[in-house]
Amino acid sequence: MAPERLQKVMAAAGIGSRRKCEELITAGRVQVNGKVVQTLGVKADPTRDHILVDGKLLQVAPVHQYYKVHKPRGVLSDAGGDVGARRNVLDLAPPDAGRLFPVGRLDLHSEGLVLLTDDGELAHRLTHPRYEHPKVYYVLVEAMPTTPALLTLRHGVDLPEGRTAPAEVEVVYGVPDALKLSRGPVEGVWLRMVLREGKKRQIRQMTGAVGYPTLRLVRWAIGPLLLGEVELGQCKALTPAEVRTLRHAVGLETAAPRPKPSKPSPRTRSAYGARSPRAKAPARGGDKRRPPRPR
Repeated sequence: MAPERLQKVMAAAGIGSRRKCEELITAGRVQVNGKVVQTLGVKADPTRDHILVDGKLLQVAPVHQYYKVHKPRGVLSDAGGDVGARRNVLDLAPPDAGRLFPVGRLDLHSEGLVLLTDDGELAHRLTHPRYEHPKVYYVLVEAMPTTPALLTLRHGVDLPEGRTAPAEVEVVYGVPDALKLSRGPVEGVWLRMVLREGKKRQIRQMTGAVGYPTLRLVRWAIGPLLLGEVELGQCKALTPAEVRTLRHAVGLETAAPRPKPSKPSPRTRSAYGARSPRAKAPARGGDKRRPPRPR
């Protein structure tokens, strides 16, 4: 990497703010290649130069990569093992991206958001059950679920692996406008489900257990990270703001800017007439249709 101002290198390594690092330099507490540096204009390359702060070797924080992928159906999200000639999400990453691994696996027939990164600690905190980070899905089922079926999904479903944790489940009119769906089923009833655990094929098993098999499953969010307008099969680098917000959510950043609230899609309005947290109230005199209530 190209040499940079010493105070910037120190700040990037977590020593403190740039002003604090400047004070350490002018106080003679920093050495570069065995020489005390007290001039603020000095540049250094942390990968080549030997930098000591108060006699301790400067540990440069690794520069991680973060991408979000809109996984299509028929593409594997698990990059391990023998996958044969079948494509997986790593095939969608830039060829020069280096070693990455997927966070938040989806089964072969599911689609939506998969995070690719080389940040192992972030991946651990996003996927380990004890952290309970929410994941948002849009699930298409054939017919309007009954009230008892919805209550069962919300309170927990008994599966062979054990009882599922409580989940947020609501009937909605459709998926967010930004979500670009691939070809596939669209007729039926959409559910918005928020899970904080990740058993294998959990949603498909849950809806099947209450008599409403999943026709289509799309992941929209992992924690605060949204799929957004990423096209089907596209791999997009996270913005610095997305990285900060994501790392802050898992406890790896001490602070993050508050994201600006986005305008909700009218199609995410609850099918019962109540508004979801992302929904927007209908205008007076507008469409007053209501789908049939669950029996």
